[in-house]
Amino acid sequence: MSTKKFIVEVEPAIEAKDGKPSMGPVYRSVFAKDGFPPPIDGLDSCWDVFRLSVEKYPNNRMLGTRELVNGKHGPYVWLTYKQVYDKVIRVGNAIRACGVEPGGRCGIYGANCAEWVMSMEACNAHGLYCVPLYDTLGAGAVEFIICHAEVTIAFVEEKKIPELFKTFPAAGEYLKTIVSFGKVNPEQREQAGNFGLSIHSWDEFLSLGDDKHFELPLKKKSDICTIMYTSGTTGDPKGVLISNNSIVTLIAGVHRLLGSANESLNTHDVYLSFLPLAHIFDRVIEECFINHGASIGFWRGDVKLLVEDIGELKPTIFCAVPRVLDRIYSGLQQKIAAGGFIKRNLFNFAYNYKLHNMKAGLKHSEASPLSDKIVFSKVKQGLGGNVRIILSGAAPLASHVEEYLKVVTCSHVLQGYGLTETCAGTFVSLPNEMDMLGTVGPPVPNLDARLESVPEMNYDAVSSKPQGEICIRGDVLFSGYFKREDLTKEVLVDGWFHTGDIGEWQPDGSMKIIDRKKNIFKLSQGEYVAVENLENVYGLVSDIDAVWIYGNSFESYLVAVANPNKQAVERYAEAHGISGDFESLCENPKIKEYILGELTKIGKEKKLKGFEFVKAVHLDPVPFDMERDLLTPTFKKKRPQMLKYYKDVIDNMYKTINKK
Repeated sequence: MSTKKFIVEVEPAIEAKDGKPSMGPVYRSVFAKDGFPPPIDGLDSCWDVFRLSVEKYPNNRMLGTRELVNGKHGPYVWLTYKQVYDKVIRVGNAIRACGVEPGGRCGIYGANCAEWVMSMEACNAHGLYCVPLYDTLGAGAVEFIICHAEVTIAFVEEKKIPELFKTFPAAGEYLKTIVSFGKVNPEQREQAGNFGLSIHSWDEFLSLGDDKHFELPLKKKSDICTIMYTSGTTGDPKGVLISNNSIVTLIAGVHRLLGSANESLNTHDVYLSFLPLAHIFDRVIEECFINHGASIGFWRGDVKLLVEDIGELKPTIFCAVPRVLDRIYSGLQQKIAAGGFIKRNLFNFAYNYKLHNMKAGLKHSEASPLSDKIVFSKVKQGLGGNVRIILSGAAPLASHVEEYLKVVTCSHVLQGYGLTETCAGTFVSLPNEMDMLGTVGPPVPNLDARLESVPEMNYDAVSSKPQGEICIRGDVLFSGYFKREDLTKEVLVDGWFHTGDIGEWQPDGSMKIIDRKKNIFKLSQGEYVAVENLENVYGLVSDIDAVWIYGNSFESYLVAVANPNKQAVERYAEAHGISGDFESLCENPKIKEYILGELTKIGKEKKLKGFEFVKAVHLDPVPFDMERDLLTPTFKKKRPQMLKYYKDVIDNMYKTINKK
């Protein structure tokens, strides 16, 4: 076992006292053992990140888009840093010409594109709060965010304009100007007129400020640059306030981290922008790229064409969520399986040989150069041929997928962990460290991390196998939830942000995420599910007495275990000529189908989102009880115990659906 350790202790553990749980020692990255990276000179705000790169690299390619030529998408067409800068200045003047002052809120709604980044940079230039609007939070979310953040001007993708209109008249109290990333049609102009709104096409808007010149305000580190709304466990989305300081601190940390691993970013790096800019993960990666004068190419917005976009752009760094990497993995598996006997055997031999050497400590590039050349170069070509780092975030990547990709893609496959509140990158695994498989690696070198015991879940942060809630301290932290001081106080205690995730320190200083403190979890596509909320909805079905909903971050949908109502089931069976006693009726596929139908019906009625629908149900004739340790004395569900008890049932449900 390697004795490498990638963290250093900076403060001792604190024993439990006065009803407060114990807290483990405070650790930071070994790359920060002599202190955190100093702030980069002159880099005080996100605007500085862009401005300094325009000065240093005016003619570097910055933003690339595949233009439509005769109905086909051609190669990437690039705008240089200077060209983008000139447009951003025009956008900024136009925003100010509409009467929006520094500190005002500007919404951006749509898929990643050059106009998205230009609108964002114009906000950075004029000290406006950039407020991404996105609809995966549900139909009412866009309206909620506009009204809660008091958004006065919104930039919007052409095809999202109808969606934005749905938020009126309510949103009209604040939102006065709409700017399309593209064109505006006559009906839309008429509609806007009816709402008392000004609406502009992109080109028309840019000329609004051409005869005006607004001084750029002075920007401080502590100024807020963006409000990112995230889905809460219950209730409304929360507006996470991110300061300039959080982002510039993160950039310095990533710089130190990549430098320490000899993988620094440089002007030749190319990034494929497809993860939503509305989320912090993609936003900070793009800020890091802009900081280095590197290039960002946008996908066409269709996941089926993603591999084609990769082939055309040839990115060097590829950030993805597990769902996308799972797709790439299954695609490769199918290709290998379809190859002949010799090809298959050659692949398996090369794979096992290279994996063995990587596990023995060899770098991926030295583990088996011959295999890379003969076998794996084809896989690398499939990702454009230039990828050197694949970074996975937003949900856990299954270990077998991570290991496979580490071997066959001839690049570093790293797993990261972070939250909007911690400005994304909090932990990230390191290149060429096979022992870190299945972990999110050590802390990034610009923050402190510790575990806090969670006695009610039997997690002890000061035991020999330290487990507990992950807590983070440092300048990367958010500045609070907008207009929700109460929620901020719940999670920010004495400078420590409580993530709600349960982690376990590994001997080498990596972190393994093992549980979630609250009853909220993520599905494999990165969507959060607030399970109690859903159980309340499904509990409205009169034909069941109780329901437990389950999902995990390796599956993309939910399953349920329900206690059906005896009378209801027997009535239905009689009416449909199904015989048998209550126990056997609960096993009967027709009865299951009928209960599933009832659950789906209530889901539709209550307008649940697609991923909140239950895809399979198991019926337990015996009600959930304390005898089997499934309930607390106050009849709250003991979720970990329920999972243990129904594990085989759950596994079978997923197996059955995955076969379909």
